[in-house]
Amino acid sequence: MLLTLALVLAAIAAAVHVVIFVLESVRFERPEVHGRFRTRTEDVEAVRPWAYNQGFYNLFLAVGAFVGVVLAAAGSRDVGAALVLLACGSMAAAALVLVRTDRRMARAALTQGLFPALAVVLTVAALV
Repeated sequence: MLLTLALVLAAIAAAVHVVIFVLESVRFERPEVHGRFRTRTEDVEAVRPWAYNQGFYNLFLAVGAFVGVVLAAAGSRDVGAALVLLACGSMAAAALVLVRTDRRMARAALTQGLFPALAVVLTVAALV
């Protein structure tokens, strides 16, 4: 039961990170999007390559979490759980770095980090 809940939370975390990928790598130049990242319009051209790259980091973490969910649900519990822990642990750690770097980003860090942190806690609890 705990593992099932952990996998649901990991899938939600992965979906959130796919959305972040779209915002950073596909739609970043739109004012309503880059403004969310506290980027001024006049700085978009300079920041765009970093945002693009960061978006792909988020996508790769999402893929890792999704693959972990699928593997664990398909019976490869230990391998799937390891991938969930790696991907979601990285997502949660990145959220901590974000809020530590700029406290004004606390809401974004919560959005980015809550589901993966809960997935990590429940995955560990399910494995113990």
